[in-house]
Amino acid sequence: MKLIVGLGNPGPQYRLTRHNFGFLVLEALAAASQASWRNSNSSHGLLTKVTIESEECSLLMPTTFMNNSGIAVKALAAKKGIPVQDILVVTDDLDLSFGQLRLRPSGSAGGHNGLKSIIQELGDNQFARLRLGIDAPQHASTVDYVLENFTPVQKKALPDFINHALDCVTCWVTEGAQVAMNKFN
Repeated sequence: MKLIVGLGNPGPQYRLTRHNFGFLVLEALAAASQASWRNSNSSHGLLTKVTIESEECSLLMPTTFMNNSGIAVKALAAKKGIPVQDILVVTDDLDLSFGQLRLRPSGSAGGHNGLKSIIQELGDNQFARLRLGIDAPQHASTVDYVLENFTPVQKKALPDFINHALDCVTCWVTEGAQVAMNKFN
């Protein structure tokens, strides 16, 4: 079983903010499989299961807020016995242009507090991460920028970008990180 985690913040006020890009991708993945979300107090998040080309995958959207995402990831991975190398975290990235994605099989937090929390809680950085570009702020503070809604131009491009991310997630599940990196980075 694989664990795919989308990072974001719970609540309708954050739904279409840049920091919730991971949630948007997981919502699309679940919708494509007609999967229903359920709240799990023990896993500190919203959960569902999907099957991607015969591979069973648990989907998790932590409800701990971004900076404590690792609590939810650790709880579910431990409960399901999922090894760290079978975890993919989908998140926003300020260092990539909007529309650009980058998959890595492991690595540092790169200044992202959600990834930092996951690394801290798991005690390991050997999980895959799919970073989705949101551009860097021009004038706003980083905190304000990531909590702002996408621009109208970005909102128009979101469906195509999300579909591209879904293709990358599917490739990671079915063919592994190296093949997905070669195809999508």
